[in-house]
Amino acid sequence: MLLVKTAQLQEGCILAEDVIGKSNRVIVPKNTVLNKKMLTVLQKFLVTQVRVQSVLVDGSTFRPSEIIQEDVPKPKATGNKDVLTLYLEAVQQYKQMFQSWQSGLPIDIGKVRKMFMPLFEKVLEAEKELLFLHHYCTKSEYLFHHAVTVGLLSGVLAKKLQYTKGDYCQVAIAGLLSDCGMAKVDPKILTKSTALTPAEYKDMRQHTVYGYKMVQKVTALQEGVKLAILQHHERNDGSGYLLNVKEEKIHPYSKIVAVADVYHAMISERPYRNKQSLFKVFEQIHKDCFGKFDLSVVQALASLLMTLSIGSKVKLSNEQVGEIVFFEQDSPSHPMIKISGTNQIVSLKEEKDVFIEEIIK
Repeated sequence: MLLVKTAQLQEGCILAEDVIGKSNRVIVPKNTVLNKKMLTVLQKFLVTQVRVQSVLVDGSTFRPSEIIQEDVPKPKATGNKDVLTLYLEAVQQYKQMFQSWQSGLPIDIGKVRKMFMPLFEKVLEAEKELLFLHHYCTKSEYLFHHAVTVGLLSGVLAKKLQYTKGDYCQVAIAGLLSDCGMAKVDPKILTKSTALTPAEYKDMRQHTVYGYKMVQKVTALQEGVKLAILQHHERNDGSGYLLNVKEEKIHPYSKIVAVADVYHAMISERPYRNKQSLFKVFEQIHKDCFGKFDLSVVQALASLLMTLSIGSKVKLSNEQVGEIVFFEQDSPSHPMIKISGTNQIVSLKEEKDVFIEEIIK
């Protein structure tokens, strides 16, 4: 962690602490990846110094010309890196693999496991980190962040659903590789910043079939993994794509990856869509579980979110900051919040116009 002058910052820096304004309100929350807009906000609020991570969002080391203070961590063995370091490294390694698939090279499952499993094992020890990984997702590298996080979340959900270790690790790999077929889609579509045309959307939807063909003959993968890559956009009511199959023909792995995929996509910055509030996204998924998604998977996601976010500091849509103190089981997207600096408890179930905008820490 580094304490640096605001003038030393660059795009891609990751805030290590909340930036607090003179009114004692959070201006920019911890874990924010700084872009041009955020850098301008800091300047306008006359913020002179901030604490940032020593790595940039692309995994490279941040090297400012002047450092006010540096918190030097104890040397870490390769197997003892923190989640953020392992995550950013995995994203960049996945990006390199993806580019090799674009050039026609086959998927090397041994290499995939070596890149992903140390991170997955670390996340299993610190599941709360799943609440913050989307903060590091940038529009330009969304596809690579999405793959890694969907893999992590799919595996954690499978574990919560009482899958054996061997099976939940396979589900995690299924999530990671679910969009591998994007490597065979026109690259211009992947980076387009506006809505896709009908022809482009049709090509993009083919990624499920492309991906299945890429792993079809890989003997190290269970058939369920291959089907998850093919079916993760299918829906229980038959409204998905490309096969339009219904619930009874969708593999259980596919149902898990489907929820993880939609959840991370909606809470992240994407090339042609802005991110949405974590709890508003879950509310939408919860509504869709009666038709589109598997109820047991949605319930597992609800349980995970409630367990991990209790006690978390949050920013509300009315600019207030508070702490999640209680969830009602029948309303996981509307917890009770204790407003910071007061004894006031707000029930978001009753305050219909107020929602959680962001989990800060």
